[in-house]
Amino acid sequence: MRILLVTILLSTFTVGSASITRVCEGCDVKNLKQAVSLSSAGDTILLEPGSYICENLEITKPLTIIGKDGAVLDGNMTGYVLKLLADSIRISGLKIINAGRSYTKDFAAIYTFRANHFIIEDNIIVDPFFGLLIEKSKHGVVRNNVIYGTSVKEDETGNGIHGWHCSNLQIHDNEVYNMRDGIYLEFVDESEIKNNHAHDNIRYGLHFMFSNHDQYLNNRFEQNGAGVAVMFSKFIVMKENQFVNNWGPASYGLLLKEIYDAEVVDNEFIENTMAVFIDGTTRINYTGNTFRKNGWAIKVSGGCYANHIYGNDFAGNSFDVSYNSKMNDNTFNGNYWSAYTGYDLDKDGVGDVPYRPVKLFSYIVNQTPETIILLRSLFVDIMNFSERVSPVFTPDNLVDQSPSMRSFK
Repeated sequence: MRILLVTILLSTFTVGSASITRVCEGCDVKNLKQAVSLSSAGDTILLEPGSYICENLEITKPLTIIGKDGAVLDGNMTGYVLKLLADSIRISGLKIINAGRSYTKDFAAIYTFRANHFIIEDNIIVDPFFGLLIEKSKHGVVRNNVIYGTSVKEDETGNGIHGWHCSNLQIHDNEVYNMRDGIYLEFVDESEIKNNHAHDNIRYGLHFMFSNHDQYLNNRFEQNGAGVAVMFSKFIVMKENQFVNNWGPASYGLLLKEIYDAEVVDNEFIENTMAVFIDGTTRINYTGNTFRKNGWAIKVSGGCYANHIYGNDFAGNSFDVSYNSKMNDNTFNGNYWSAYTGYDLDKDGVGDVPYRPVKLFSYIVNQTPETIILLRSLFVDIMNFSERVSPVFTPDNLVDQSPSMRSFK
């Protein structure tokens, strides 16, 4: 509909005080650099189908650049393709190929620096070093883009969407795969990451550091080296995301390190090596989450205080909860545990017998990983039972006093 409206207006080439410049092989303007030079602030540039060489093009005024189906910008492997260096720039509908690669510079298909109120939407970016590199920018929208690479090693590629020292970003409905990190955010505050699909990335689906007052909602992180790493941040909302099939010897669905005052709500963790690994987290609420068929559902390292885990489903995990010490300052109450064998005589839906989710064998595996081969043995079952009766190695106060008899989902 947007392209149709633009086409209708082309007969006059002006809309109010703004003008539209067509770029094509048979047009007066034959490349994007010339179109940008001829345009004034607020103008629109329309690229007709075709391939256009575009090397390190700096855009220093508010412009709208729209590509019709089949419009391709070719960076010729020389560096950046587009550099957005002004406010109120919109880039839409382009296919961008052959951005440059370097081990000393972060070349990107689209580089944004100190540009506010920008929109980057509906683009396809093929095998870049970095896909979108956004620095010191605010109030930007990144939506409906597809970014993918072909590299198999971390040092051969950058990140799909990379934000640094930004705020108020809206990163919605993008698909990113086969990059180093799908989405990487560092010092990015008051932003929303929603409805994205990050899969098959070499390192993380989402990597999130030193970023506060953010939320990521309804994203899917699937088959990455590791799903999501959130580090050194506070006031984060993580809701209705899916962490699926992130497998590997040191892989996890969600890593939380040095996180404070966050909400982990209504997420699905399915078939990950470790669904959630927490280290140095404080005042985190975990509720309404589903942990199913993971190696470890929640693995707790040192320095985790005042966290509340309640109203979650733990079903079919090898280890529901794992601790590396006897100390516990966190609460586990009102969860459903598929391994729970207690009874409910008063039929109120709450087990009459408290449940200890930490198995002695998980403690042993933490100390000696090779013992995992004994997981299904009768000896291990007997050992876990004796520890539940009289805890020696596991936290004696880590008890769900009101286990749910029924799954919440």
